[in-house]
Amino acid sequence: MTATELDLLSVNTIRTLSIDAVEKAKSGHPGLPMGTAPMAYVLWTKFLKHNPSDPHWLNRDRFILSAGHGSMLLYSLLHLTGYDLPLEELKNFRQLGSKTPGHPEYGLTAGVETTTGPLGQGFATGVGMAIAERYLAAHYNRPNFPIIDHYTYAIVSDGDLMEGISSESASLAGHLQLGKLIYLYDDNHISIEGGTDIAFSENVIDRFTAYGWHTDRVHDGNDIDAIEEAVKRAKSQDRPTLIAVRTHIGYGSPNKQDKASAHGSPLGEDEVKLTKEAYGWPEDKLFDIPNDALNHFREAIPHGQKAENSWNDLFSAYQERYPELARELAQTLKHELPEGIFANLPVFNANDMIETRAASGKVINALAPHFPNLIGGSADLAPSNNTNIKDGGDFSRETPNGRNLHFGVREHAMGAALNGMSLHGGLRVYGGTFLIFTDYMKPAIRLSSLMHQPVIYILTHDSIGLGEDGPTHQPIEQLASLRAIPNILVIRPADANETKEAWQIALNTTDKPIALALTRQKVRTLPADKATGLRQGGYILAETSPEPELIIIATGSEVGIAYDAFETLSQEDIPVRVVSLPCWELFLAQSKEYQESVLPSHVTKRIAVEAASSFGWNRFVGPSGKIIAMTTFGASGKINDLMAHFGFTARHIVEEAHELLRS
Repeated sequence: MTATELDLLSVNTIRTLSIDAVEKAKSGHPGLPMGTAPMAYVLWTKFLKHNPSDPHWLNRDRFILSAGHGSMLLYSLLHLTGYDLPLEELKNFRQLGSKTPGHPEYGLTAGVETTTGPLGQGFATGVGMAIAERYLAAHYNRPNFPIIDHYTYAIVSDGDLMEGISSESASLAGHLQLGKLIYLYDDNHISIEGGTDIAFSENVIDRFTAYGWHTDRVHDGNDIDAIEEAVKRAKSQDRPTLIAVRTHIGYGSPNKQDKASAHGSPLGEDEVKLTKEAYGWPEDKLFDIPNDALNHFREAIPHGQKAENSWNDLFSAYQERYPELARELAQTLKHELPEGIFANLPVFNANDMIETRAASGKVINALAPHFPNLIGGSADLAPSNNTNIKDGGDFSRETPNGRNLHFGVREHAMGAALNGMSLHGGLRVYGGTFLIFTDYMKPAIRLSSLMHQPVIYILTHDSIGLGEDGPTHQPIEQLASLRAIPNILVIRPADANETKEAWQIALNTTDKPIALALTRQKVRTLPADKATGLRQGGYILAETSPEPELIIIATGSEVGIAYDAFETLSQEDIPVRVVSLPCWELFLAQSKEYQESVLPSHVTKRIAVEAASSFGWNRFVGPSGKIIAMTTFGASGKINDLMAHFGFTARHIVEEAHELLRS
């Protein structure tokens, strides 16, 4: 079998649409779509199970363009196969307000499965999607009812494979033998600075073979038949597949093919004409889509509808046979929580001493029996993060229905995999590490926020209070860094009861990620009736008068210290108020009236206390206030010695209060 004229016409339609859009925008990356069009064409017309009329069909195959700079490849495919992406949007490529931004954005463009662009993120996110497929299939499928049964495909680039996150996630995928993960590698030998050999000379095939992947090669990226056969071989494997396809960046361009200049710049008017001439394409037509090619691509619509209709029939029969499982799955897909999920949460009594990380673990294990699709794990820190679900089993190649995920020491891959699992649908996911190590996974957290994914991050050892491990492990700037990300809730609970409230907020939040900053050290449990104030982000914990002269504001483990200072000051008949402010984002989302009731503007004598960077606290204390925070890195030592050394004691707060009141 050889490529037909219709095949070649269709491939060149993808290429020329991409060229024209980049040229019209005077911006973009034409080289990748020109080189990878044949492999994308094979995937989308011969393998990909999808329904352009319903981009959210649960059992569709997922396609990720990890090399997101080549976005016009994806936009061309989406338009041609019949997704809700009119040609006019392709003509508005990279323009403000269009559905065709420079890099694909999840939630903006129908059919885009994940936001890509930061290289390696799509690669690792796909691993998470494959994990979700494996878990859900094991949990829900029954004999003769393969309700969850689909593949995750991606096109990845040299740049993706150079990024460290791809190594982390490829290692994990190989270990788990995720056989429904198939990646096509655009092996074009070119990077922005020149040939890839200036910085990338490893044997990629051997590397992935060592990871436990099935590997394959296609020596000619235009050989449609060879690509098809390689994908067929991949689908027969019980492990992930990487197919290295030797392509040519800017294919067909007489002067830019195989050159770095084809990567990130328009070809130019003259070169576009020469390239179209090489394709045998009309030079004077822009955004030209031959009817034969369009009709061929649009066959995806009836094929997709037929596939989904068959699945709907199967699911209807499944509902009759397994009504509870069907209801459970449908509920989670809609982000609905099981009834009574919060009915049996642990009780924490005032003055109990407990780490908030331990309180979090108790809450997880109270929730887990009522919420089978709550699943998560840790980057090799589960005993420290308290993330294990007791009797939940380990997720592994042998036990894919296990609920405890072991990511290994791979924080960045964990973050991206959590995104993929969340994007897949059907799961609520969490991942744990030390707060300091969010630096290793920040790009994935940022994308979680950008994509509005309700991933829960359990970030323990949240201050210098972790003690002897010293400054390499003691977070200083991490809280401020997380708070600076748009569309995330950063919650630093003061005690066990605030931690319990934080988890309820987290599970009721469906449009943004949640970061829980939790203590290693034991903290005193405060009166439980006050903790519900966390729902507003901040609240009055205690006061000696409704008209205070001084307000002490604190978060996390420092709230207890602030409370101790309050008790001393109240004995001195000083009108003082203590405010717990565990979540800035929630507090600032409240009405101005509520914010004023907690932090009245006429009370200018304020002290903020947090064992982290002072960055951002000025908005709450104003120009007349004081901030007790970290201005240096921490140190190695016993916790009480450290807290005293850096000024996080009730005595120091009282001294600062006296000085402030005298001023």
